[in-house]
Amino acid sequence: MIRAVFQQNNGRLCGFSVSGHAGYADAGADIVCAAVTSAVQLAANLITEQFGEKAAVRAEDNTVACTLAQPTGNGVRVLEGLLVHLQCVSGQFPGTIQISVSEV
Repeated sequence: MIRAVFQQNNGRLCGFSVSGHAGYADAGADIVCAAVTSAVQLAANLITEQFGEKAAVRAEDNTVACTLAQPTGNGVRVLEGLLVHLQCVSGQFPGTIQISVSEV
């Protein structure tokens, strides 16, 4: 199962960590993993490259994490969009993604 943990500060999203495998199909053919991977990469790249926001981005082993230096502006909107997207994918493919939001 993919685990997506979003962090928020005072109700405003400020980061995420995504890890695991969906288990929907064999490695290399898992469309859920592909959808999540693509969305996570797009979110991190939009935040840092397109909008030029300062963020700590980490990709190691089986985890990608991104934390905004300042939870304002476009970075927050990108995180909100990623959360909605993962919720939609989870709804289409039940049991493949576990999503949580925690206050930091």
